[in-house]
Amino acid sequence: MDVLSSRILLRPADPKRSQRFYRDVLGLAVYREFGSAADPGVVFFLGSGFLEVSGRSPGSPGQSLMIWVQVRDVDAEHARLSAAGVPVTREPRTEPWGLIEMWIEDPDGVRIVLVEIPAEHPLRRDPRGSSQPSPPHGE
Repeated sequence: MDVLSSRILLRPADPKRSQRFYRDVLGLAVYREFGSAADPGVVFFLGSGFLEVSGRSPGSPGQSLMIWVQVRDVDAEHARLSAAGVPVTREPRTEPWGLIEMWIEDPDGVRIVLVEIPAEHPLRRDPRGSSQPSPPHGE
């Protein structure tokens, strides 16, 4: 499989409410809008991926869907989102695997994991290390 692009598709119970949450509360930038002006779908930038909030779902999206979002400072986001009235389902904490995580939910109960990768974490290091041969001089 040659993946050229990807996105998370979210079909909320109330699209306008969810679009406001992702745009105005979380502060995700809009990549594009599509469909009718009265009921547009919105695609948000989500780091190197996209989140599309469009259409409707008659029920809850369920607890099997989670969105993982890396942020620079989980504590700052905790303070900002708490002040905005966003329910925090798990306070920020350092997990056994070394990432700092906080969990929130969108208006339909979709779990969102906000993750900070500490400077010393292996995800911050180049796994290639210095074992890669240097290109010959003159090339």
